[in-house]
Amino acid sequence: MSTVMIIILIAVVVVIAAAVLAVLNRGRLSAGGGQSLKRRFGPEYDHAVARHDGDTKAAERELGERVKRHGDLRTRPLEPAAREQFSVRWNLAQERFVDSPRQAVAEADHLISELAGARGFPADGHYEEQIDALSVHHAHHVHGYRRVHRAALATTGVEETAADTEEMRAAMVEARALFDALMAEGHGHHSTARSGKHLTEKRSTGITRRGVQHG
Repeated sequence: MSTVMIIILIAVVVVIAAAVLAVLNRGRLSAGGGQSLKRRFGPEYDHAVARHDGDTKAAERELGERVKRHGDLRTRPLEPAAREQFSVRWNLAQERFVDSPRQAVAEADHLISELAGARGFPADGHYEEQIDALSVHHAHHVHGYRRVHRAALATTGVEETAADTEEMRAAMVEARALFDALMAEGHGHHSTARSGKHLTEKRSTGITRRGVQHG
């Protein structure tokens, strides 16, 4: 066999070996990426899988795209006066729940949207984009916002029942966790999530027979 043929064969073997390694590495990265996304998103990962009818690959692609779009987002601090106004308005919404659950839920939905915008998340009525961004940085709390938003939409023009009132009350309570996380001083995914959880555990966000308890 000539020297030229030997060189060609070696080159072919090297190319094939490189291709095989690339395929294997992609497989490892895909598996690792899935585990990483599952750890990062927690319950939001399960929500995405359910939205895609159990297709984990599709769910992971969606979550990966969210991280690419919003992972570098840095929250803006709130001025003390703005922080106080948001706190007062949330407490007023809780008080209003006793006599007007629908109005209270609508106000809670609007407040979280406004607060998220003030902290630097997508705003101006872009709910889907905003909740995607929030899910990247507050994955363990974002469902509360989704729930209160759904409750606010569902009660429009519908006769209120006892079950509706209980759902609205539960939505308000769950949404408080995200509200507290957004009110926290910490920046980025981990600090704000921990701070929000800490505040939620310290403040009373349970429900009573008459309405939502005040924090």
